[in-house]
Amino acid sequence: MISKIQDHHLNQPAYVYIRQSTMNQVRYHQESTERQYALKNKATELGWAESMIRVLDADLGVSGAQMMGREDFKILVADVSMGKVGAVLALEASRLARSCTDWHRLLELCSLTNTLIIDFNDQLLLGLKGTMSQAELHFIRARLQGGKLNKAKKGLLKSPLPVGLCYDDQDNIVLDPDEEIRGTVKLVFDAFRETGSAYGVIHRFTEQGMQFPKRAYGGVWNGKLIWSHLTHSRALGVLKNPAYSGTYVYGRYKYKRYIASDGSIRTKCTKVPMSLWSVVIHDHHEGYISWQEYLDNLETLQKNRTNGEENLLSGPAREGLALCQGLLLCGACGRRLSIRYKGNGGIYPVYECNYLRREGLSTKPGLCIRCDLVDNAVSKRVLEVLAPAEVDIALKAIHKLELRDKAVNHQWQMRIQRVEYEAQLAQRRYEEVDPSNRLVASTLESRWNQMLVNLEQVWNSPKTRAKDRKRILRLLIKDVTIEKLSDPKQLMLHLRWQGGACEDISLTLPPRFSDQLRYPKETVDKIRGLALTLSDYQIVEKLNQEGLLSATGKPFNTSKVKWIRFKHNIPAPELKQADEITVKEAAKKFGVSIGVVYYWIERGVVQARRIHRGSPYWIKLDASKEKELSEWVRNSSRIVVKSV
Repeated sequence: MISKIQDHHLNQPAYVYIRQSTMNQVRYHQESTERQYALKNKATELGWAESMIRVLDADLGVSGAQMMGREDFKILVADVSMGKVGAVLALEASRLARSCTDWHRLLELCSLTNTLIIDFNDQLLLGLKGTMSQAELHFIRARLQGGKLNKAKKGLLKSPLPVGLCYDDQDNIVLDPDEEIRGTVKLVFDAFRETGSAYGVIHRFTEQGMQFPKRAYGGVWNGKLIWSHLTHSRALGVLKNPAYSGTYVYGRYKYKRYIASDGSIRTKCTKVPMSLWSVVIHDHHEGYISWQEYLDNLETLQKNRTNGEENLLSGPAREGLALCQGLLLCGACGRRLSIRYKGNGGIYPVYECNYLRREGLSTKPGLCIRCDLVDNAVSKRVLEVLAPAEVDIALKAIHKLELRDKAVNHQWQMRIQRVEYEAQLAQRRYEEVDPSNRLVASTLESRWNQMLVNLEQVWNSPKTRAKDRKRILRLLIKDVTIEKLSDPKQLMLHLRWQGGACEDISLTLPPRFSDQLRYPKETVDKIRGLALTLSDYQIVEKLNQEGLLSATGKPFNTSKVKWIRFKHNIPAPELKQADEITVKEAAKKFGVSIGVVYYWIERGVVQARRIHRGSPYWIKLDASKEKELSEWVRNSSRIVVKSV
């Protein structure tokens, strides 16, 4: 029995099921009850920790003839079906069920979920035929699997080959005779050597407009090649497949059956570590790369995974300008946002969702936002949380939890220990020391509080590296999901702290540069109203007196006012009186050049006015002045009269 108990069994709780049929037996036949409770000690001897043993005794006094009324038995069956139980201990199998239906159901569930049944007397006596049938199926499956494994050890077990490899007439693995296919596969490895990433391979194929083949299996298309664009998953599949290195491998994946939520039995596939592969035969066939290059490719791909879910923090803190690098998620597709540097010299970082571009479906990114907008909003909130007043409140709350710890049950105790460990872990990373043997409250000493007082000054100091700011953010923040709202200028930042708490931050995007140069409606309406009675020069004086600035932040001038009138179709005011004429009209009236008219104006011969320097003159003439000027022009020998 000991040999059947594995580590994964001991890592899950052992259920001790206790039942007696009647209350009379519970009252007057306690020896059986004591023997059943003693199974807890047996579980301890078999290797289970005392905290991992759960006793189910709510069915004492309930008959086992049926499942109705046995709540603990229902809990047992449910937990076994979900794979949460390592072993089931019962004094006799009859304690579990007197019904063959219930017994076979539990037995099948335990078999599917790899749960041990530990009993001492009548396991084979109850449902012997059903058990033997299951054993027979197990024997058949074991013989078949053994035959497959034996054939695989010889390198003779055939399996579907990836694109670029095929079987010849003697069932040997050879390179595909199609030169186009071989060249395409080689191009994948050549591009990876140059770029060092699967994304680089995809971009190379997209830039050159190349496609990658895949072989169809099953149906009318069985064995035929289908050409389509190279995706990220397919590129990784090529780079991670050891068959391309000339190595025969068996046991890369294992299949495990489980019970779905709808009660159906399904199978899921999981990867097996390379050290646990059943068969590895090097130089089994001709490959595209060597085994060492294959290992180097795997190492490169693993280093490229800076945002792996297995990491406590979302990728390492790097030297870039983007503080939230690796922490942001796209609210539309749920994928992590990448960083792209734009501008002359690449000094303007932006966060963008490049899923469509990465998969070769589009050349444009999805969500795109300037890094400084998000970084400033998140940093501001972090500094507020790390204020000394907030820390004092947190310390008092932790102190209350420690006082209540003595009165709560064992489950609460384990939860508090977990919270304390996470808090100590974060504090160790911050201080780079190891206060494992100190309480959470005592670790926040006056030295740390003094640092918190000056944290904002240190944070904004130009001497503080961006890498250090990122480390502080990762100690507090788990991730930030960016969601686009109906208003295109509004974003919602869903911030999730390392402790599990969540909060939302509303972010207003600044207007585009073209919008910044666009005058607001209030300014345009004001100029429209002033233009009814004032000239451009007077409008400029009025606006500057009120302290209004142009879109560029400078005082108004006549050219800006004229541009606004032109852009918004604001007519110029009609300031010329009905009895006034312009210089051109006067020159035409008397048949002289406009220079003569300006001479009259400069010498005061005619009465003229204008709004400001540079504006046109308006001349007022009465009948006597018209007669005088006409006589003067007619009698002058120096003025050439133009024919009208």
